[in-house]
Amino acid sequence: MRQTTIFIFLLIAIRTIAQTPLFIPDTLTGPNYNLTMHKDSVQFFSGMISQTYAFNANHYLGPTLILNNGTNVNITVNNQIGDTTTIHWHGLHVPAKWDGGPHSPILNNASWNPQFTVMNDAATYWYHPHLDMKTAVQAIKGAAGLIIVRDSAEATLTLPRKYGIDDFPIIVQCQQYDSLNQAMQLGMQDSTLLVNGTRANNSDSTYLDVPAQVIRLRLLNASGERAFNFGFTSPLHFYQIATDGGLLDLPHDTTRIRIAPGERAEILLNLNGMNGQTFYLMSYGAELPMGIQGGPTMPMSGGPPMDSPLNGINFNILKFNVVPPTTNPVTTIPSTLIANNPYQENQVNAYRQINFTADNDTVMDGPFYFNDSTFDMMRIDYVIPLNSVEVWTLVNKTMVAHPFHLHDEYFYILDRNGISATPEEQGKKDVILVPPYDSVRFITKFTDFADTVVPYMYHCHILMHEDAGMMGQFMVSPSAVGIKELSKNISEFFIYPNPASTILNIHHASYTPNETLLITDLLGAVVYKEKLCGIDNTISISTWGAGIYFYCLTPALSNGEGVSVRGKFVVQK
Repeated sequence: MRQTTIFIFLLIAIRTIAQTPLFIPDTLTGPNYNLTMHKDSVQFFSGMISQTYAFNANHYLGPTLILNNGTNVNITVNNQIGDTTTIHWHGLHVPAKWDGGPHSPILNNASWNPQFTVMNDAATYWYHPHLDMKTAVQAIKGAAGLIIVRDSAEATLTLPRKYGIDDFPIIVQCQQYDSLNQAMQLGMQDSTLLVNGTRANNSDSTYLDVPAQVIRLRLLNASGERAFNFGFTSPLHFYQIATDGGLLDLPHDTTRIRIAPGERAEILLNLNGMNGQTFYLMSYGAELPMGIQGGPTMPMSGGPPMDSPLNGINFNILKFNVVPPTTNPVTTIPSTLIANNPYQENQVNAYRQINFTADNDTVMDGPFYFNDSTFDMMRIDYVIPLNSVEVWTLVNKTMVAHPFHLHDEYFYILDRNGISATPEEQGKKDVILVPPYDSVRFITKFTDFADTVVPYMYHCHILMHEDAGMMGQFMVSPSAVGIKELSKNISEFFIYPNPASTILNIHHASYTPNETLLITDLLGAVVYKEKLCGIDNTISISTWGAGIYFYCLTPALSNGEGVSVRGKFVVQK
């Protein structure tokens, strides 16, 4: 009897020890933010530790950045990972030079200092690396974090907003690890669930205590490939209140929400009177159609299989324990939120169509393309006039669903296959999942920022597809001028030939003494810095490697403004 009692006690003790409260990332508030990206490690599995990336004091992921609409922020990103990286502020409307795409590399042991005014509405955004061909390998190792934007309109609503108390970040990832316990960037057999960086395959071992009142969950799918069909153990309903870029007009009462990689949603749960109860966040993968990673495994020949054991099944993700309510709890669901004002088609200046294509109709693992073209750092796919209202049509001609992400601007869904957007997609979006052989139309307007040197990106947010070339780029310009920067007197200064190979000529009709020409390569290394000697100068570039180079002439043209002339050129060998 005594041995049985001891055995039961040990089982309870082991179970108690194995219980892990969900990690809630700490927060940083502005206006000054410091992020140090560094190498780290986590014991996700028994045996070898998993090598990770993280920010600041974390071992995985980074702090949640709290931004306020209308404020000026100053962010310093310090790169200590032993490799070049970038940081993209996913969903934020910022100048192209601060967007953090592949044209803004941060060298190892170097810092990057974006400064911008927060112009986005209250919503949930995130940050992650965006280096060409290395986004997946860096992001899935933990180099990511949440961004919460607050504004005056959201502040007037009776909503939970006490971070970590009634307003919770839920960052869900599904990843594939190799036999040495290291993250794999392909992930087509992904089966390791992480929530806020906590391994959650045994949902009873990872839990979150939530108060018996109305709570808010900020859902982010930060997976490399898997889409989730989120819901809760029946019969619990929830209310979606926000999409990627802002609040909906009305709370949407539902039991399911599909979130593809890169997408976010905010939901409310009414837990009044549920003190002491337990329920689970689930993914109802059995309800997803074939072709969406997360739905049933698709038959295929050749290439790595898409046969994760999580495909096409329903499974628990996170356990919730309902505890007593907090002081001054939110106990009601608002009946209305804000008034969205989508752009109208009678305002449209241009229509564009992007086809998702592959080498043939049976390709399951890529490569995939936009309009049959793979990404080229030197090719600007679209030059878009400032303030252009546009309708983009996305046509998926492949057997695989692709989440399409647009940098710079949010958009409104017009229709899917001619059918108007459903309630959960009627808010501001910056990622949209396009299933196989589907068509989606959205409307947007390119406002505020024109930059003819640094482009914005659009791409598939399945990271292996993005890194393999399913990405394009566009520039927002006061007029269609290609990749040369505009200036009041740009005709007075130009570099030729472009592309160049051995000699670079510089002509500056309004030359004044002490003007300095600075040229850097794509990674930011200075390759040339000299004062101009007159109106015409020649530089030997025969030893320079092929690639993109950026120039900056200071001071600028002799107009007394002291504004630098910037641009870029290509060296071909």
